[in-house]
Amino acid sequence: MARGKDIDGSMSVPTFYGKELRWKREEAGLSLEAFLKGSFYSKTYLSDIEHGERRMPLDLAQHADQKLGTDGFFERNCESVRKARRSGHAGYFEKVLDAEKHATTIEEWCPTLLPGLLQTPAYARAVILAGLPLSLDADVEEKVNARMARANLFEENHHTPEYWVVLHESLLTEPLLEAQDMAAQLDRIAELADRRRITPQIVPRKQRAYPLMAASIMSMTFPDAPPLVYTEASYCGDTIDDPALVDQYRKAYDRLRAVALSPGTSLAMIKAAAEDYRNGKHPDRLE
Repeated sequence: MARGKDIDGSMSVPTFYGKELRWKREEAGLSLEAFLKGSFYSKTYLSDIEHGERRMPLDLAQHADQKLGTDGFFERNCESVRKARRSGHAGYFEKVLDAEKHATTIEEWCPTLLPGLLQTPAYARAVILAGLPLSLDADVEEKVNARMARANLFEENHHTPEYWVVLHESLLTEPLLEAQDMAAQLDRIAELADRRRITPQIVPRKQRAYPLMAASIMSMTFPDAPPLVYTEASYCGDTIDDPALVDQYRKAYDRLRAVALSPGTSLAMIKAAAEDYRNGKHPDRLE
């Protein structure tokens, strides 16, 4: 069979692994469809693995070894590739890293911290050091760089999901950074909104009770898979795929949006807060 366009296996451990998988598959004369016979995965899923863009599930690695006669190579190296893919991120976040690249929609609610996808390096560094104050500089920078790499999702040459974020007003009025760094952080959010990459909303401080008060969540939908919800606390996170619970979270998120300020009003508020910080003023709270 004809070989596909070459994959640069030197880019990363996942691309090397994926290139080897495709080489062995094509050497065996198997199309994507023929290789996948007896598994539950799609051609698109397998192609993404071969290009280093998706993690290899253990059962598919075992299927590959059996189909290709590779004496356990893909199963043995599966975990090493997964670790390389999540470099700079906690193990519990691995599923989100994979999922957000393929999501149709991403919806986040963040009551206490700006979400990682929107953070500037200064903000990310402050958050990381607050949680892990004894970290070595090299480890901190690895985590910061990994967080910044996620934001490529919003660039023109990437698939961009419809991203909706609801933030609490306190994230604007109770700054985590010095004034100029805080202005740059809010400018980043405003810039993404102006480019129509994200839709932000603000829950005002005067809103006394509202859904999801005690949780931060990330909800994702996909063109070819059921939705997921990710919840996080300090040092742990959980990916939820139970349909009934996912539906409950998504309904709560819709009710949360209903009590938030409109996207237009919210964006104007973010820009005004950024300008205040830039001018050495503290943003006014909504009364």
